[in-house]
Amino acid sequence: MTQIQPNTALLLIDIQNDYFPGGKWELVNTQRAADNGAKLLTAFREKQMPVIHVRHEFESVEAPFFVPGSQGAQIHSTVAAEGDEPVVLKHSANCFKETDLQEILKSLNIENLIVAGAMSHMCIDAGVRAAADLGYNVTVAQDACATKDQEFNGITIPAEQVHASFMAALAFAYARVEDTEILLEEMK
Repeated sequence: MTQIQPNTALLLIDIQNDYFPGGKWELVNTQRAADNGAKLLTAFREKQMPVIHVRHEFESVEAPFFVPGSQGAQIHSTVAAEGDEPVVLKHSANCFKETDLQEILKSLNIENLIVAGAMSHMCIDAGVRAAADLGYNVTVAQDACATKDQEFNGITIPAEQVHASFMAALAFAYARVEDTEILLEEMK
């Protein structure tokens, strides 16, 4: 069994209120994903390993969700930051673009990332690919990620298939893709 290395950080991406029931952009199975993210968060805190939260806000109040300063753009209480856990604010899908995430990771001597959050086909995909391209060893906690149905050329693609397609692509060349329970076992 693989063991989680000490130079590993948990990167929680965009687990924000607008993605939950009653929010402006509800995802499929978002609470399940957040609950799994919370399990990882608890394990990282217990081991006193680094946790970095990422929060997305669009730059315009005309945005369909994650409106600047709104309650919907806040991190969900399931995985809210505590103490001195950094919260990175981003304005695009890639959590490294025009943020201080890379500097935070370097200051913590991080080489490995475990990623959880939303949306599988957007910010998880963009962040994981960027992290891998920057040289990090990336693991995606696939059942701690969520997305929603997508539409293309009049065809609706169910969220489960969108998620599976993106996880398969990431697993091919960018990341290890694993279930939360396996990662938790590896942290023991």
